[in-house]
Amino acid sequence: MRKIVAGTFVSLDGVMESPDQWHFPYFDDRMGQAVDEQMAEADALLLGRVTYEEFASYWPQQGDDTPGAEFMNPAQKYVVSATLQNVDAWQNSTLLDGNDFVAEIERLKAMPGKNINVIGSARLVQLLLRENLLDELRPQAPPIVVGSGKKLLAGDTSRGCRGWRTLTSSIRACST
Repeated sequence: MRKIVAGTFVSLDGVMESPDQWHFPYFDDRMGQAVDEQMAEADALLLGRVTYEEFASYWPQQGDDTPGAEFMNPAQKYVVSATLQNVDAWQNSTLLDGNDFVAEIERLKAMPGKNINVIGSARLVQLLLRENLLDELRPQAPPIVVGSGKKLLAGDTSRGCRGWRTLTSSIRACST
């Protein structure tokens, strides 16, 4: 069975919104290695609407010489949204109904293949946690307090980890 794995940058105060505005000064080779390993373990992406729209405005124009493009562009993408009408802006994208996504994600997990990565998508991560669909959470927390923005955990998403796995000396993965 495939796993749903969320890799995210999160500040010490739990903010995961707009990491491009605050995490780069702390991004190092170990963090890059963890991102690369997560991509190598996956063959698909699961995205929320906001992340999909941001990525679809950037990645399709990037060639394979752009780091990450060789994974992002050809990968199958599943987009969970209750408002989008189509996901035609980026190749290999499939729209999943945000009002009725649980059965679809369970079906995706049962299909043969590698892991399915969740990148960004704060609201989607919260929904996956609430519905017990997220198998692994890989937060990367640089030493910064952002102050405001979408939080990784909110509402009824609080839960413990079944186990921890060390990825690098500063990054641990939580099996949910």
